[in-house]
This record gives sequence, C-alpha cells and structure tokens, in this order.
Amino acid sequence: MRPVRVRFAPSPTGALHIGGVRTALYNFLLARKHGGTMILRIEDTDQARYVEGAEEYILESLKWVGIAIDEGVGTGGPHAPYRQSERKEIYQKYALQLVNEGKAYYAFDTEEELQAMRTRLKEEASGIQQYGATTRMSMRNSLTLSAGEVAEKINRGEPYVIRLKVPAEQVVEVTDLIRGHVSVHSSQIDDKVLMKSDGMPTYHLANVVDDYLMQISHVIRGEEWLPSAPLHVLLYQSFGWQQAMPQFAHLPLLLKPDGNGKLSKRDADQMGFPIFPLNWKDPHTQELAKGFCESGYLPEALLNFLALLGWNPGTEQELFSLPQLIDAFSIERISKAGAKFDIQKAQWFNQQYLRTKTEKELCRYLYASLGELGIDCEEEKAEKICRAMRERITFPNDIFANGKFFFYAPNTFDEQVVQKKWNDEAVAVLAAYRDELNKSATITAEKAKLVLDGVCTGLNTSVGKVLQALRLAITGQGSGPDLMLTIEILEPKEAAARLDFAIQNIRAKK
Repeated sequence: MRPVRVRFAPSPTGALHIGGVRTALYNFLLARKHGGTMILRIEDTDQARYVEGAEEYILESLKWVGIAIDEGVGTGGPHAPYRQSERKEIYQKYALQLVNEGKAYYAFDTEEELQAMRTRLKEEASGIQQYGATTRMSMRNSLTLSAGEVAEKINRGEPYVIRLKVPAEQVVEVTDLIRGHVSVHSSQIDDKVLMKSDGMPTYHLANVVDDYLMQISHVIRGEEWLPSAPLHVLLYQSFGWQQAMPQFAHLPLLLKPDGNGKLSKRDADQMGFPIFPLNWKDPHTQELAKGFCESGYLPEALLNFLALLGWNPGTEQELFSLPQLIDAFSIERISKAGAKFDIQKAQWFNQQYLRTKTEKELCRYLYASLGELGIDCEEEKAEKICRAMRERITFPNDIFANGKFFFYAPNTFDEQVVQKKWNDEAVAVLAAYRDELNKSATITAEKAKLVLDGVCTGLNTSVGKVLQALRLAITGQGSGPDLMLTIEILEPKEAAARLDFAIQNIRAKK
C-alpha cells in the first residue's frame, strides 16, 4: 500500500469558507488514521483573484481549529516550494513536454476569434460547442500552422496558450471513492488551456503536476471539482503517470439549513450565523464578517460538528474527541448527498463541549468578560459561578451575559412573573427569609434550602408557591441556575438586601 499523503490546497482569494475547513479536516483525519502526511499547498496561480492577507488567514484558521500541517506552506518540506506561483518553471517544463510529444499544442487564437467560433457553432446548432477535436483544425494553432510560422509567432512575442490535445474517441474512466465509477466520453471534454498567456499554469495542469511530484495518494476535495476529474485522468495518462494517479474522493456539498441549495455567505449573513472560522475583514469593502471563533464556538466542538456533516460513524455516537474521530474515520462512510448546515446542531455541540470543561477552565472565559468591565472577582466565587452556570450556557460569554445578576443587583423585574407570582403570601415568606438570612455571614446552598423550608413551614405554605417570587427578587428573572447555590454565592447579606429592595420596590409599584 502506498504511504498516505494528502493535501489541502486552498486558493488565497478571500476568507477560508467553513466548507474548506471540512475538506481540510477529512484530509487530516485520513492522514492521521494511516500514519500519513498532511500537506498544505497554496494554489495561487490566478493572480487576478489574489487577496492580500488570505494566505495568512488560512494558516491562522487551520491552527485555531487544530488541523496540524506536516509539510507545506508555513512548515516546509522536501517538495518546496508549496506555493504554485513559485513553481512556474516546473509547470512550463511539463507543458512543453506534452507539446513536444504531440499531446498538447500552442494556440494563438484571439478572444475575438474564440467568440466567433462559439457564435458559429451556436448558429449551426452544433451538438458540441467547444474548442476541441471537432474545431481545433479550423483555429490558429500549432496543429494548423507550419513549424516556421509557430516559431516566428513565438519569437515575435505573440500571445499564446498551451492546450491539451484531448483524444477524439476515448472513454475516460474515473473511480471515485464516494461516488463509485464514472465514465465520460472524450468528446465531452474540450481542449483545456494548460498554460495561460501570462505564463502561469491553469489549475488543471498545476494540480496534476504537483500531486504527482508531491506523491499524493488521495485527492479529497469538493464536489465542484468532480466534472474536472476526467480531464485530470487524461493528464495523468498523457504524462504516463497512471500508476501514480491518486485515488479521488469528491465530498458532498454543504447545503443551506433547509436543504435547498448550496450554503453561501449571503445565506449565513441573512440567518445570523458565521461562515468563516475567524473574523475576516474584506480588504476591498472593509466589511467585517464575524468568525466562529469570535462568535464563541470552541474549535473542538466545531470540528466534531463538521466531521458529521457528510460522514457518519455507523453508530449513534455523536460526541467524538479528535483521537476518536481519527480512529473512526473512513472515506467509505462519507455520503454522496449534500449535508444540511444545521447551526442549532453546531450550538448543541458547543454546549456539550463547554459542559466538559473544568470550573477552572470556564473561569478563563468569565475573567475575560469581567476584565473588559474592570470587575474583580475572587477565584472561589468565580468557580462557584461557573459551576452554577455550566448547564445553562451555549457560548463562553454566556457565563457572564446570563449571570450578570451575580455582580449587579436587579433594579427591574420580569413583569410576567410579578403578575403571576408576586402576592401577599410570597411577600410574607420573602420578608421572613430576609430576616433569617441577615442572621448569618455565610451560608451554603444546603443551609439556604433548610432555612427556606423552615420559614415556609412556619408560615404554613410550600416552597413551590414562593420559589419563583424568591428567584425574581434575587435575580430579577423568572428562571436561572440553582437558586440556593446562587444565594450561597451572593452570601446572605447581599441576598437579604436584594429581598428587601424587591419587597419595597414591587410593593410600591403594585
């Protein structure tokens, strides 16, 4: 078996889409499962679409989510350089090899001539409207011009491209590890440009040459590249590299949450969720797109969520550590069908991973929020707050955002709870409970419950009748974390003061 060598090969044309992160993840999981190598290659041959800062963004994003690169841009390795823009001479060498072997040719056609050809084929209602076997002999190229004319044009500096000479009658077969066997007649494949007039290769040539030279064993990429796979097979055949051809796996699309169409940035913006791993500021428009990181998603939760978008382990298990994902992963269990991008599910994963954090780990998030506001908090109190809030948060910032009442006494109260639960019976219990709390400097949650039980028994009522009114007075809200633990954290004097304020404030309003 060949050593497993995979590559993630994004183009630096903007922010890394979350679908690209999933592609990188699947490559990474396969490499790690088989003790292989994960390569990062930057495919920047389209200089017109190059965006400043995009390459750095890709590297930072992969680092944040925890996808380690073994070889490539930012790491180095035996097949450097790993930026395609720095490999121009390599591609030229292989393109000329194909020309010299009669498998490719120079084409000098202008854009006007190409458009005229398309117009003519359209008017003739031709079944094949492309530059290929049926049209190449009517165009200006090295197949129709003499060797002298070709040399003269090149020496004169006349612009040209190099096109692949696609065989006229051949069935091209591709075996995809996800989609099975695919066959395409060569008449459906046009004579693709391999080298552009600016001397840069097209994706097709650079991709195949690099995968061959870098000894790539598996090409795992998006579904949008499936139509190009037969062309790439033809290139491997043209070079005589069939034995070194990698195995292909074209991943299913990420779909909108309703399943209707491919997920786009516009869809994500409209529905209010991120589409990029990190914040991205468009260098042209200065528009800031918020990332999953800055939105409060944990990288391990995001990876777990992405792994299950298109792949399933064959069991009911949903929560996977990275080592567990590596152990369970197989290309064969990737689906052909597109995967709905269910952001609520992503949030659920985030909740689950936050719940596995220790109180000390959660404190880091709380202290980050408190630091922005200049609020001091003792470590013991912070850990208790995190314990109280653990089951009630989706994002790290929720610890403070949903637990502000630990730091600020309420001055407004949920009006619905006031109308339903605030009555004379509740006020009597709260007043008596206030007096009992004022007798102690500290209290535990257990003791706070015993004191409340005693007050309710003495006033011939039940805790259930007054508990929501008590919560309202302490927090201003009708729901929240364990109320007795909340009283322990606040300490008796503060809890009593809040009860006193609520009794006076709400009574005056009613």
